Amino acid sequence: MASVLLVALLLLIPIIFLLKRTKPSKRVPPGTLGIPIIGQSLGFLRAMRSNTAEKWIEDRINKYGPISKLNIFGKPTVLIHGQAANKFIFANSGNNIVNQQTKSTKMILGERNLLELSGKDHSRVRGALVSFLKPESLRHYVGKIDEEVRSHLQMHWEGKQQVKVLPLMKTLTFNIICSLLFGLESGKQRDQLMNPFRALIKGVWSVPINAPFTSYNRSLRESTRIQNLLKEIVRQKKVEHEKNGAKSRQDLISCLLSMVEDGKQVLTEKEIIHNAMLVMVAGHDTSAILITFIIRLLANDQDICAAVLQGREIYVFDYMFALAEQEEIAKGKVLGETLTWQDISKMKYTWRVAMETLRKFPPIFGGIRKATTDIEYGGYIIPKGWQIFWVTSMTHMDNKIFPEPSKFDPSRFENQASTPPYCYVPFGGGARICPGYEFAKIETLVAIHYLVTKFSWKLLSDNSFSRDPMPTPSQGLLIELCPRKLS
Repeated sequence: MASVLLVALLLLIPIIFLLKRTKPSKRVPPGTLGIPIIGQSLGFLRAMRSNTAEKWIEDRINKYGPISKLNIFGKPTVLIHGQAANKFIFANSGNNIVNQQTKSTKMILGERNLLELSGKDHSRVRGALVSFLKPESLRHYVGKIDEEVRSHLQMHWEGKQQVKVLPLMKTLTFNIICSLLFGLESGKQRDQLMNPFRALIKGVWSVPINAPFTSYNRSLRESTRIQNLLKEIVRQKKVEHEKNGAKSRQDLISCLLSMVEDGKQVLTEKEIIHNAMLVMVAGHDTSAILITFIIRLLANDQDICAAVLQGREIYVFDYMFALAEQEEIAKGKVLGETLTWQDISKMKYTWRVAMETLRKFPPIFGGIRKATTDIEYGGYIIPKGWQIFWVTSMTHMDNKIFPEPSKFDPSRFENQASTPPYCYVPFGGGARICPGYEFAKIETLVAIHYLVTKFSWKLLSDNSFSRDPMPTPSQGLLIELCPRKLS
C-alpha cells in the first residue's frame, strides 16, 4: 500500500509543478528590497543630505529602468517618475491609490491628517481647510501677514551687519502660522510651541525605529507635547466661541470649529489637531526655504557683477526687475501703511521669480502613495499594500519640457499655459494641488517686498546646499546686509 501511494505521489509531482508554472504570477518591477525595515532608506537619506539624491535616482533608473522596487522607510515601494507618473498620481480619482506618507510622518503628524485620508474623508477635510486657505478668505489677512513680516525684520534684521537667512525665515514662517492659523500672538503659548516643533520636524523623514536617542523617538515625544498644547488651544477657542460668538474666520482653528452640518461639527477634534500639525509642518519649511532661495538668487551688486562676468546675465534682470516692481508698490504707500490684496496682485514678475526658484529647488523632493489593489503600471504590477514613491524634480529638470533647465529664467512662466500639464508640480497638481498654495504665495511675496526694498546684501557663504530632507543652504545662507533707501 505504501509503495502504491509513493508511486502515485511521484506521478503527481510533475503535474503539480506544471500547474504551478502555468499559474499567473505578479510581475513586480525589477530591483531589490534590501535589508528588512531599513532597506535602501539610509542610502537614500545619505544622498539627500549630500545633495546627490537626483543622481541616486538616476543611478537606479540606469540600473533597473524607469520603474523599480525598493524598500524605504520600512515598506516595500515602487519608484516612478516623469510626466506620466505625475498624472498617474495626481489625476487618479479612484480608490486604487490612496494618500499615505511614510510611517514616521503618519505617526508624528497623526493618522487623521489630510495626507493620510482618501475618498469622502479626504474631500471633507480638504474642503474645510480650503474654506480658510482660499484666496477669497486670505485676502483679508494680508495686513496681518504684513505686520508679522515688519515686526520680524525690525527685531532680527534692522541694524544687523550679518544674518543667517534660513533660521530667521523659519522663525518668521512659524510666527505667521501661529498668528494667522492658530490666533496666537507673541507670548507664552507661542514660545511653548517653538522648541518642540523644531525637534518634531527633524524626525518627520526618518527611519521609523522607535529606540531611545533616535530622531524618530524624539519626534514622537515632541508630537505628543504639541498635540496636548493644541488641545488646550482648541479648548480655549471653543470657550471663546460659545461665550463671545467669536468671528468664525479669525484664524484657522476658529474657522474649523465653527463649521457645522446637520447639527454636527464637520471635523472632529482629532482631525482639527492632526491637520493643524500638518499645516504647521507644510507651511513652515516650504515657505521659509522658498524665501531663502530667492534671497540666494537675488544677490547684491557685487554678486550680480560676478554673475555677469561668468556669463549669467539673467541674474541682473531678475534682481532689477523684481526690485523695480517692488519699489513701484512701495512708493505708493504712506509711512506705516500695510500692503493690500491689490498690491499682491501687482507682484507678477516677483512671483515668476518664485516659480522659477521652485522649479530649480523644489522644497519637496517627492511623495508617497499606497496601492490598495494590485495596479498595472508601465508593464508591471504594483502589488496591493505597497508604497508608490514619485519624484518631483525629474520633470522640472527635463530639457524636453524646460529648455536649458540649469538656466534660471523666470520668463518660462510668462505664459503658464505653455507648460505641459503635470510637469511643474512643486505644489502637486490637478485636483490634489496643495490647499496651502495661496497662503505660501502671499507670505512669500510680502516677505520679499520688504526685504528687497529695505536691504541689499551679498553672500558670505558658498552656493552649496544639501537636503535634510528639504534644501538647506550652506551655513544657513550667511549674508552681509546693507540698508537700502528708496530713490
